[in-house]
Amino acid sequence: MGPRAVAKKLKFDTKTFLSTIDGGRKMAVFSKKQTIFVQGDSSDAVFYIQTGKVKLTVVSRTGKEATIGILNEGDFFGEGCLTGQPRRLSAATAMTDCSVMRIDKKSMMEVLHREQTFSDLFVAYLLTRNIRYEEDLVDQLFNSSEKRLARILLLLAHFGKEGVHETPIPNISQETLAEMIGTTRSRVSFFMNRFRKLGFIDYHAGNDLQVHSSLLNIVLHD
Repeated sequence: MGPRAVAKKLKFDTKTFLSTIDGGRKMAVFSKKQTIFVQGDSSDAVFYIQTGKVKLTVVSRTGKEATIGILNEGDFFGEGCLTGQPRRLSAATAMTDCSVMRIDKKSMMEVLHREQTFSDLFVAYLLTRNIRYEEDLVDQLFNSSEKRLARILLLLAHFGKEGVHETPIPNISQETLAEMIGTTRSRVSFFMNRFRKLGFIDYHAGNDLQVHSSLLNIVLHD
């Protein structure tokens, strides 16, 4: 890849690009806890988060609910429609007030074929998400619930992302954390109190959670 191609890739702004494509898209605003789509809905569009956080959940046939992901500004979801998925396999709910762009399947496919830079970035995003799911599976299979909780908190705080350090986590319930790591709320409460006493986390006004880099000690400790 030549210098000009590299410069173009670095300057490409996904949010700006998506807001200027012709037709097949519309903006929607969702308030906190509002449903964006439910499990079993027709899968006919991809969504892009401009602001806010979105929770993805799955409900089993017996009615048990599990949180499979929490997405942030700049993330896509609902991309299963691009592979011929006829129905939503999960539900999407706004965790905070959100501004979301809905892009029809046909328009998304046209843009991916037409705009190489956007296509490359979208594929890279999907690969990164896939790696995260693999890491989640390994975490679930081999690590203790305490380590799983510590890892989830670090991920939610964007710890390790370039230029981002100890980002506060908007109020998130212990029930949601328990669903994400596959344990009980009482266990989450026990570990959160322990983390706080050890100085790994703090609570601020509005119940926002501050996660400190020292929490890595739990993840790295054998």
